[in-house]
Formats: sequence, structure tokens, C-alpha cells
Amino acid sequence: MTALWRILIALAGLMGAAGVALAAKAAHDPDASRLATASTILLFHACALLGTVALAERGIVQRRIGMVAALGLVLGAALFSGDLMMRQFAGDRLFPFAAPTGGMLLIGGWLVLAIAAAWPRRA
Repeated sequence: MTALWRILIALAGLMGAAGVALAAKAAHDPDASRLATASTILLFHACALLGTVALAERGIVQRRIGMVAALGLVLGAALFSGDLMMRQFAGDRLFPFAAPTGGMLLIGGWLVLAIAAAWPRRA
């Protein structure tokens, strides 16, 4: 297993931990719908990231394509959730169009994963 795969697994762990922490905060804050959404995005995509790494590492999907999908999931979740957290805690955006950009990266990551599953492996 390469160092990059280990980094992605560590990021999935951090995404999961942040998702649980945001869920806890959202449960105790009467006006925290943004945090609940950020939590959901992080938790779901942490699991998806682990699955993508496992599929690529085992050779079920091509590693390079799996890596692109994994990076899309990480960056997308960071931008989408980061923007929601900034709005909740700082009252301002991360940067203009951060959440939509993150959302598009997440969608792209899922589509690349679908392509990776359909793409024939090299012999």
C-alpha cells in the first residue's frame, strides 16, 4: 500500500471524526441545519472514500482512476462542508461558489468511480 493510499485512509478517518463532531454540535444547537448537512456529507463520503481506496488497492478498479475518484471525494467534501461550517461559525463563506464547487467535485468523484468500475483492467 502506497503512502498516498494511507493518507487517503487517514483523511477518511478525519472526515468521519469531523462528521460525528458536527452531528453532536448540530444536536445541541437549535439553529444548526448547516452543520447537520455538513455532518452527513462528511460521514457518507468518508465511507465512500474508504470503499474507493479498498477497491483500487485490491485492483477491482484501476488504481489511477480510483485515485482520481478518491481525490474528488476528499476535495469535494472539504469544500462543501467547509463552506457550510464557515457560514455557521464565521457568518461568511469559505469563498464564492465553494459549496457548489465542492458538490460538483463530489458528483464528479462518484461518476469517476462508476467509470473506474466499467473500465476494463489492464492485463
